[in-house]
Amino acid sequence: MKSGLALLLATLACLLPPALAEAAPTKPNFVIFLADDLGYSDLGCYGSEIATPNLDKLAANGLRFTQFYNTARCWPTRSVLMTGHYAQQIGMDPQYGKFPSWVRTLPQRLALLDYRSYHSGKWHVNNAPRVVADGGFDHSYFILKQDNHFHPQRHELDDRPLPEPTTPWYSSTAIADLAIDFLKEHAQQHADTPFLTYVAFTAPHFPIQAPQEDIAKYKDTYLKGWPATRAARFEKQKKLGIVSTTLSDPEPQITAPSGKESDLKILGPGETRHAVPWGTLTEEQKQFQATKQAIHAAMIDRMDHEIGRVLDQLKAMNSFDNTLILFLSDNGASAEVMVRGGGHDKVVPMGAAESYLCLGPGGSTVSNTPFRRHKIWVHEGGISTPFIAHWPQGITSRGGLRHTPAHLIDIAPTLIELAGGMRSVMPEGAPPFPGRNLSPAFAKDETLSRDYLFFNHSGNRALREGDWKIVSAADNNNTWELYNLAHDRAESHDLAAQEPERVKAMAARWEKLNPSSKPRPDQNRR
Repeated sequence: MKSGLALLLATLACLLPPALAEAAPTKPNFVIFLADDLGYSDLGCYGSEIATPNLDKLAANGLRFTQFYNTARCWPTRSVLMTGHYAQQIGMDPQYGKFPSWVRTLPQRLALLDYRSYHSGKWHVNNAPRVVADGGFDHSYFILKQDNHFHPQRHELDDRPLPEPTTPWYSSTAIADLAIDFLKEHAQQHADTPFLTYVAFTAPHFPIQAPQEDIAKYKDTYLKGWPATRAARFEKQKKLGIVSTTLSDPEPQITAPSGKESDLKILGPGETRHAVPWGTLTEEQKQFQATKQAIHAAMIDRMDHEIGRVLDQLKAMNSFDNTLILFLSDNGASAEVMVRGGGHDKVVPMGAAESYLCLGPGGSTVSNTPFRRHKIWVHEGGISTPFIAHWPQGITSRGGLRHTPAHLIDIAPTLIELAGGMRSVMPEGAPPFPGRNLSPAFAKDETLSRDYLFFNHSGNRALREGDWKIVSAADNNNTWELYNLAHDRAESHDLAAQEPERVKAMAARWEKLNPSSKPRPDQNRR
C-alpha cells in the first residue's frame, strides 16, 4: 500500500502536463560528414580494400543504407542537403544566383529549435555565398577554392578572409582541425545547447593529392588492374549483402564532358580519357593509372583518419552517444580528366602539391562498382553512394542494412523532426518538403512510402517509381531507358521496348516535374 505522501505525489504527477511530469529527453546533436566524389565501393564497409576503420566502425555499430541517392554533382547536392528541397525548386540546378524568398537553410531552421550550427570545409551553395550571414551557421571555416589540397588559394573564417597558412597545410586535416575547434568552444561555452556540425571534406575530389607517406601504403595495390580490383570489390559487396545485382559492363566509349584533348599532352603518355581494356594499356600507362588509384585511396584513408579525430572530440565532450552521425558523398566518383589551377608538373612525384591529376574513367569505374557511369550522369554510378547512420542512443541496430531507397531530400526533414520541430511548419510561399523522415528506417528495415524520386542534371534525366527507373543520357540523344532495379541496379537490361506504356507514363511525370529542363551552359562548371 502506498503512503499518503506517495499517493499525493502520484496524484500531482497525473495532473501535470506530460512535459512537466517527466524530464524531456535531451535533443540529439547532429554531425554530417560529406565526402567529395567518393564512389559507392570506396569504403571498406561498402566493398573496398581501402583502410577506413573509423567509418567501418560507425557502420558496424550503426546502419548502412544500400540505396541512397544524391544529385550527381557537387553544388546541387549541397544545396539539397542544406535546404531539404530539390535543387530545381530552389534555383540551384540550373543556377539562377538567388534562392526563392521562402528558402530557409537547415541551420536557420534548427536555430529556431535552440541549436547552434558549425561548418568546416567546402560550401558550394552559391545562392547563399556567405556561410554565416546567408547560410545561418554560427561559425564557419570555408575553403573557397580547392585547386590544391596542400595550399588554400582562398579560405575564410566566419565570412572573413584568412591569411595564407605559414605551416604545412592539408585540406582534410585543416577541415577536421577547425571542426574540432568549434566543438571545443561549444563544449566550453554552450555545453547545454544541442548542435549541428557539418564537416564537408574536399577529398577525394580532383586534383588527387595526398601526403606521400599515405600514398606509399597503396603503392602496389592497384597494379593488378581495374578489372581485378573491381571484381574483388564486387565479391566483397555480395558477401556484405549490400548488393543483389550483376556487375555492370565497363563503358570504354564514355568520356566526361569537361577537360580538353590538350590536357593529355600536359599529363603525358600515361594518361587516357577512356576506360579501355586494361590489357591494351602500355606498361607506362598501367603504372600511371595504378598510381592515380593509390593517390585516390590515400585521400580516403587520410579523410577517415581525420573523421576519427572529430569522433574522438565528440567522445571527449561526452556527446558521442547522443549524436546522430551521418556520412555520405555528394556524387559518385568522377571520370573527368583535366588540368586546372597551377597546372601539372610531370617532374614531381605524382600526388604532390605541384601535380594536377584526376582519377579518370578507369579508376572511377572501379570506385562506382557495381554500377554504371560516373559523376554528372544519373545512372546509378553517378547518383548512388554510401550512407552511414550512427546514433547509440537512437539507433539500436548494430551493423544493420537498410534497403529502402532514400535521398538527400530526406535529411533536412529528418533532422528537423528529431530536433523537435514540425516539417509541416513552412515559411510563407514554401512548398512542402518533398522528402521523408528517415526515423522509421532507423528503427527497422522497411521501405519508406513515396511516389517518386527524380533526377535532372546537365541534360541527364531519371525518375524512380518503386523499383522502376527510367533514365536517359545527354550523350545518347536523351533516349529513355527502363530498368527494374529490384533485379538490375547494374542497368544492364533495358526494358523500354517491352514496356512502352510504362516508359510513356513515367516520362510524362518527369516532364511535369521539370517543365523547364533545357541545360544551361553554367551547368558544366565543377
